Amino acid sequence: MKTKLVFDISKALLIARWKQTLVAAVGVTFSIAMFISLLGFMTGLNVLLDGLILNRVPHIRLYNAIRPNPQQPVMRDDAFKNAYHFVSSVKAVNGRQEIRNSTAIIDYLKSNNSVIGVTPRITTQVFFNDGNIDLNGMVQGIDPEQENRLFHFDDYIIAGSGSDLAKIPNSIILGKTLADLLLADVGEVIQITTTKGEIFQLKVVGLFQSGIQEYDKVQSYASISLVQKLLGKTGSYVTDIQIKLTNIGDAPATAKSFARIFNTDAEDIQTANAQFETGSFIRTLISYAVGITVLIVAGFGIYNILNMMIYEKMDTIAILKATGFSGKDVQKIFLLIALVIGFFGGIVGLLVGFGLSLIIDQIPFVTPSLPTITTYPVNYDLWFYGIGIAFSLVTTFMAGWFPSRKASKVDPVVIIRGK
Repeated sequence: MKTKLVFDISKALLIARWKQTLVAAVGVTFSIAMFISLLGFMTGLNVLLDGLILNRVPHIRLYNAIRPNPQQPVMRDDAFKNAYHFVSSVKAVNGRQEIRNSTAIIDYLKSNNSVIGVTPRITTQVFFNDGNIDLNGMVQGIDPEQENRLFHFDDYIIAGSGSDLAKIPNSIILGKTLADLLLADVGEVIQITTTKGEIFQLKVVGLFQSGIQEYDKVQSYASISLVQKLLGKTGSYVTDIQIKLTNIGDAPATAKSFARIFNTDAEDIQTANAQFETGSFIRTLISYAVGITVLIVAGFGIYNILNMMIYEKMDTIAILKATGFSGKDVQKIFLLIALVIGFFGGIVGLLVGFGLSLIIDQIPFVTPSLPTITTYPVNYDLWFYGIGIAFSLVTTFMAGWFPSRKASKVDPVVIIRGK
């Protein structure tokens, strides 16, 4: 019976001061809405920026680094065996970029349960001939089908088709900026010169745009077989093996293991993009900090409103305690008021925040550097909505705790005597 009375009295106090209640609820609604929309937009932007880099980067890259021989001639001379060796201007000689037994390595990786996919790649430097001018550039030899499956290659093709690399002989896909410099379009033929001085005529079958202008200024793609032909190498020649894992967090440890097993160099995604990941983490941290700050400010507003309500209802509190209500009952009444404000304000805030996110998601965002993006990015992760409603309840509970605790300690005799 007393529980029902507590609810009825809380309801009566909420309705009696409905304007104050509405102001407190609007404060919670606004803070939750801003938290949801801000966090959704900021994390959506992070996902977009991460995708520009991480979608194009393997979790592990196997390659042979060019480095000087650690055993110099002076070290092999018995006369200087126990001496300190100071060798300067050491040059790399007979550097072998090819990965030996690449076919066997790829077959092994494909059978590994921790690997989602693997694709070979060859990187070579060329000169793009534009009249009397030679533009320095790079050609990546890829398997178009695997490249698209693992690294979303087709998402960055703005003209033509990536699959044409495997269908059309002597074909190439140019970076958009490079194509503009060469005044080349899909269907036209360009001329390149390899580092060995050999000249090749290649047909442009597509244009590629990653969103990073300096990258698109030098980068181009061709089939692996064509790049092997440009270099005068056999069909087994591969300089890189790109690997994607089922769990990206295992990349550092797995890279070390693969390097030891295959006797190659291995670079994991965390090491290669440490600075980028740090920036992404900081942006997300700032988003959470701003959102939580907004919620805390709303909590102080609720605290002030409940505090004023208690001062105005001192006589009501005194009567309640004089008629048999304990201090805990009084505290429950005001805590219930705070939680009701937090709950309904939070629910409406989630709906408003979702609506704002939908509006942001429809705002046009057109930039030449990001051809695949047409609207501002928004992340609709349900985790944000759970954090929002939970934090609204926690904030309003804490905001109501101190005023309700003060109300529970009111001495009815002092209040009634004062009246």
